[in-house]
Amino acid sequence: MTTERKTRSSTPRTQLDRNDWIEAAIEVLADQGVAGLRVEVLAKNFGVTKGSFYWHFKDRQDLLNAVLQEWKEGRLRDIEKQSTAVPGKEMEQIHHVIDVYSAVRNRKGISIELAVRDWARHDPAISAVVEEVDSYRLECTRKLFVSLGLSDDEARARSILVFAYVFGHSLMAYDRSNPKVPEFKRWIAERITGR
Repeated sequence: MTTERKTRSSTPRTQLDRNDWIEAAIEVLADQGVAGLRVEVLAKNFGVTKGSFYWHFKDRQDLLNAVLQEWKEGRLRDIEKQSTAVPGKEMEQIHHVIDVYSAVRNRKGISIELAVRDWARHDPAISAVVEEVDSYRLECTRKLFVSLGLSDDEARARSILVFAYVFGHSLMAYDRSNPKVPEFKRWIAERITGR
């Protein structure tokens, strides 16, 4: 046995848990889409055998289900966090939602969002989950607008405007370093909220 081989085999491997596999799969999903999620590639990236994967998952579909569940739960938690307002501060919270979701924050998050939506275009079950998340997004902001005294129909329409803007904004390529961008965003937010 060579020295290199002895060193590799005597070095204890990091013990992987189910969450490690899910997080790695989400990274691949963001970079390559659902087609890139292959057990062999994930195992190779970790430097382990496929047996390690099958210790935590029944099959690839089990992993895909776990990835989707993680995305859904993460989105719902974030939406709840961003759209919960102290009574009397609903307008500030709506502006906060617009600001947070239209900020150049996490390119990985946008990549994951796009990958899940692309996956949903080809799979009705995934589409149903995306629709559930989007409905929750719209409902949370609708409630904020209703608490400001808007009719239900107007609150729904403005909620759609909020997310049409933030998703569209995240997809556009333009000079985000332009010093007028914050002013433009504020102007847009005022048009969406009516205030």
